[in-house]
Amino acid sequence: MIYDVRQVTTYKYAATVPFSRHILRMAPVNRPGQRVILSTLSIDPKPVEYREELDFFGNRAALVAIDVPHEELVIELKARVEVAVSEPFLPGLTPPWEEVRDMVARSDDLSPLSPVHFIFPSRSVPLEAEIRDWAADCFPPGRPILAGASALMSRIHTEFTYEPGVTTATTPPIESFKHRRGVCQDFAHVMISGMRSLGLPIGYVSGYLRTLPPPGQPRLEGADATHAWVEVWCGPDVGWIGLDPTNDIPSGEDHILLAIGRDYADVSPMEGVYVSAGDDTLDVAVDVVPLGQGGEKAAAKAAPRGDEVGPIPLPTQVPGAGASPNKGG
Repeated sequence: MIYDVRQVTTYKYAATVPFSRHILRMAPVNRPGQRVILSTLSIDPKPVEYREELDFFGNRAALVAIDVPHEELVIELKARVEVAVSEPFLPGLTPPWEEVRDMVARSDDLSPLSPVHFIFPSRSVPLEAEIRDWAADCFPPGRPILAGASALMSRIHTEFTYEPGVTTATTPPIESFKHRRGVCQDFAHVMISGMRSLGLPIGYVSGYLRTLPPPGQPRLEGADATHAWVEVWCGPDVGWIGLDPTNDIPSGEDHILLAIGRDYADVSPMEGVYVSAGDDTLDVAVDVVPLGQGGEKAAAKAAPRGDEVGPIPLPTQVPGAGASPNKGG
């Protein structure tokens, strides 16, 4: 399936910003099962500095600096991406979870997608005993790792309520867990905390979902903004398998991968600093349609949030005289 992707991110500042510097993670790259046919990133005002690189996990990062006074920053991604249909894999054919745990614990592989990087606590995902004990019910002795991970995915989908606006991008997993509410980022973080607490390798994925479903199929939650799911390492023969706890499905043809990391902090779409005063606003519009069906729907305007997690932290604000306190970025 070939998709046309368009995302428009608009920051409106309360006061004129004389200078800003940002790291943008808003463009897809080639991954197994995914080919980027074309991708452009437009920025207004035009940056005085622009440099692209791949970060440690292979995500495309643009480093930009803007030195003209501006009250609005508009970033537009246009991409055409081909997603291959993955062959279904039987969870029962994966190794027992204890075997995977012990294998990773003994590994000395430090390459970017080594499972070793994905078993420790990270910036946004501490390891919580309460979540560990709850997740452990899905991993009885000898259970194949993908069977256990799929059961945990289904349990999150069943027991948690998808409710935009009750969390933010910085809400810790334990808060979402206690209230059993949140959105895709929260569900991914809870699943990550539970499995890593058992010593199992699991990563965070940001990306997009098809905006409109095929005829006769239900619309997936999180399709109006950037989405989040997880990837579980199931041993060297199977590798990484994507699971979407928000929708209780494996990642597949409707999922377009944008960035991979240990948690949301590794894949945040925008970081940086700017000088301003007062409160600023953010609007995100996302549209993902199969090639040739671009007239189906205008870009879906999400509330001021991305990843359907409540507000994306704006870049760190450096206050001027009388300005508001710094915002987390």
